[in-house]
Amino acid sequence: MDQKSFLRLIFLIVTAGFILSFTSTYFSHAPSSTTGILDCTDSSSSPLCASRNFLFNKQQPRPIPKHDPKPKTKNHDHFSDTPNHPLDPLTVVEINKVRSILNTHALFTSGTPHALHTVVLEEPDKNLVRHWEKGNPLPPRKASVIARVGPDTHVLTVDISTGRVDSENSPVSVSGYPMMTIEEMNAMTVVPFANADFNRTIISRGINLTDVICFPISSGWFGNKEENARVIKSQCFLTQGTPNFYMRPIEGLTILVDLDTKQVIEISDTGRAIPIPGSTNTDYRFEKLVTTDKTRLLNPISIEQPRGPSFVIEDNHLVKWANWEFHLKPDPRAGVVISRVRVHDPDTQETREVMYKGFVSELFVPYMDPSDAWYFKTYMDAGEYGFGLQAMPLVPLNDCPRNAAYMDGVFAAADGTPFVRENMVCIFESYAGDIGWRHSESPITGIPIREVRPKVTLVVRMAASVGNYDYIIDYEFQTDGLIKAKVGLSGILMVKGTTYQNKNQVEKDREGNEEELHGTLLSENVIGVIHDHYVTFYLDLDVDGPDNSFVKVNLKRQETEPGESPRKSYLKAVRNIAKTEKDGQIKLSLYDPSEFHVINSGKTTRVGNPTGYKVVPRTTAASLLDHDDPPQKRGAFTNNQIWVTPYNKSEQWAGGLFTYQSHGDDTLAVWSERDRDIENKDIVVWYIENKDIVVWYTLGFHHIPCQEDFPIMPTVSSSFDLKPVNFFERNPILRAAPNFEHDLPVCGVQSVSA
Repeated sequence: MDQKSFLRLIFLIVTAGFILSFTSTYFSHAPSSTTGILDCTDSSSSPLCASRNFLFNKQQPRPIPKHDPKPKTKNHDHFSDTPNHPLDPLTVVEINKVRSILNTHALFTSGTPHALHTVVLEEPDKNLVRHWEKGNPLPPRKASVIARVGPDTHVLTVDISTGRVDSENSPVSVSGYPMMTIEEMNAMTVVPFANADFNRTIISRGINLTDVICFPISSGWFGNKEENARVIKSQCFLTQGTPNFYMRPIEGLTILVDLDTKQVIEISDTGRAIPIPGSTNTDYRFEKLVTTDKTRLLNPISIEQPRGPSFVIEDNHLVKWANWEFHLKPDPRAGVVISRVRVHDPDTQETREVMYKGFVSELFVPYMDPSDAWYFKTYMDAGEYGFGLQAMPLVPLNDCPRNAAYMDGVFAAADGTPFVRENMVCIFESYAGDIGWRHSESPITGIPIREVRPKVTLVVRMAASVGNYDYIIDYEFQTDGLIKAKVGLSGILMVKGTTYQNKNQVEKDREGNEEELHGTLLSENVIGVIHDHYVTFYLDLDVDGPDNSFVKVNLKRQETEPGESPRKSYLKAVRNIAKTEKDGQIKLSLYDPSEFHVINSGKTTRVGNPTGYKVVPRTTAASLLDHDDPPQKRGAFTNNQIWVTPYNKSEQWAGGLFTYQSHGDDTLAVWSERDRDIENKDIVVWYIENKDIVVWYTLGFHHIPCQEDFPIMPTVSSSFDLKPVNFFERNPILRAAPNFEHDLPVCGVQSVSA
């Protein structure tokens, strides 16, 4: 076969895949199973699955080696699910009902191309949810739908019972577009191959088209080409010799594509002189690495629970453990949403409110290379890609321990067909040998006391693979009332090809300064580019109810008066209640030590302290980008580490409801500049002006890549805490029991030969 015939054949094959992917953005095909659930097995003929498998299964799937855990059986019948709580996510039946209602709506029967970008529960009003009790009728079930019809975006509310469809600000006039659908992302992997100029570019490099994979990259917003079209960029990699294609970039080759027409607008090729890095030492799969029992660093470890787990999951979404209870649901944008968080008070025997709702609102990942092929890499992983849509099934025994329970996500495809993301969330009890509290009395007192209590926690976990990067999100509940939110970063670096194979080749100027690489040389011809990660959490704390205030407690140095004390100085706590939003804009500083309390002044302890919780920052990072830099305008919610806003149901996404190509005109920073009142205060003796506030916390990472990050990164983590402060009358785990030998099984130890 000559080259011309070969190219024609490739073009026809790929175009067929493209057509399948393109049709998946319409309501033109029926559900692929009799239950109405899209089942994306390898044998599925669904367009969604066909396009997905092109991207994720281009490499031959590896057989499951004998050391792997057995895949979990599909034992949950989602078709029979019914909602039991006002915040339960839409069920398969409800999503199918929404699809049927919209199929007959005038907006979708005109023949204009359309797709559903979001189909989630329209949550009832907060006060209604707070006062709902089990056994009461559920509020009317409604769906919130964001749809693209032709060039317009529409926000719709669908009443599932009545079939009524209400339109809110439709078509939308603000900047930005809704998050991409999975079908669109997958279509972008094949669109370049339908372009003859692109194919010629690849062939001219001496590369086989069948060895190339192209990956969709959100374009950000910089004006010009992004102004009047919904566009995306695509960059390509060589898959030959390794499944870790990210380490083999075709540097400088960038394809600009119109997301709506799926046509190539422009091809930029600035890296022809840069070689494609080799595949040596890039594979990270267990069966491809030389590993034996003799080279194994650790013996297997497992936590056993002879009496079974201490937590239960009622009605699919209500988690109860120790003194905690909360509602848990997967979400296509946020990943996991934790709601109605309440804790049992051992002294008063009351179950008290702590947080109405908490979730990851946005992730901002700017790369620090201003060159033509890199300047636009400033991702918003939730608002552009869907953090929950990118969640992958968790791997038993490795992502989660043996004692874990799992929860599936049920989402809607672009045509409204429900599909299931299996094992998306896991819940498990964790004991790492940590100590809840302890005290041993010194022998000099003559009092023989040695009291220790183990710390066991409950962990809610999800992991999202957003392209090359993997994020692990943990919400960890402690029996002492503390909630820890933890973010782990792993996966594969986004790397840049280079002509350099060794640091000694890097050019220097006359002053001896090295050429700016914008990163670290990790391997031959591979540069790991410097970048940041910012994860912004939405925290609607309701400490003993929604009427809360935000208090900044500053530690200040106080000088002593002459003759007052042998000491010259000491620290004192100065409390300042935030009156307006600008008072709640906090930049963390080691030289301005502070605590950040959310208090309920209407409820006090027996000695008069207002009950509260505090946000406790751990290691974090702040953005150093210019505030007028286009990416930072869109990511202005990272200008502070803490924000406090009045509760507003429409303000939940820090980057704005429509993040894709937004101009930064509808972000948390813009809302906060209104400087609204956030103080809960007594106006007169008989009247209290109530304020329901939301705290936003941004966890940041600066990442200067190093060779240990190649070819796959060890997990790096950071966290923050929500900790009770004068919430309980005393230590709430005072009565916790120690471990006793008779409570624990004695497992035999297998002898290991040297």
